[in-house]
Amino acid sequence: MTILTWVIIAVAAIILGWIIGTFNGFIRLINRAKEAWADIDVQLKRRYDLIPNLMETVKGYATHERELFEKVTKARAAAMGAQGVAEKGKAENMLAGTLKSLFAVAENYPQLKANENFLELQRELSDTENKIQAARRFYNGNVRDLNIKIESFPSNFIAKVFNFVKREFFELEEDAEAREPVKVDF
Repeated sequence: MTILTWVIIAVAAIILGWIIGTFNGFIRLINRAKEAWADIDVQLKRRYDLIPNLMETVKGYATHERELFEKVTKARAAAMGAQGVAEKGKAENMLAGTLKSLFAVAENYPQLKANENFLELQRELSDTENKIQAARRFYNGNVRDLNIKIESFPSNFIAKVFNFVKREFFELEEDAEAREPVKVDF
């Protein structure tokens, strides 16, 4: 064999190694994004399970708020049935809005606000919301890394050849009140 043959074999081996490494990198990023989405899904299901208990507790005190209970139930059903990242984000925003209304109604019932079961459910729901936010950040970070690799040169060639596509970020509307600084009056 000549030197030219060995050079061609070496270059082919390097290119093949790069293709295999890049492909495996995409697989790793895709699996991380799937795992991160599963984390979000677990926390959302936990929230869905807490909502009926919360509504039953509030119903015991606020029996005439039937319209609000129906809205919460519809929003929960829509969120549970949503498919895809964008649709899930939209449904979750709607559910979060109805839950805020539910807590606003609860403010009008001092006995409810003092109810130990209600306070525990409220604490668990708040904890779940924090876990959803953490899972969302983890998911979006993995999706960002995958999307960057899909768009970056030269790995974008491998992405096109093997049909790797960009993923959507899981966006939730942030509470406008949470972004504003706390007002302190003396």
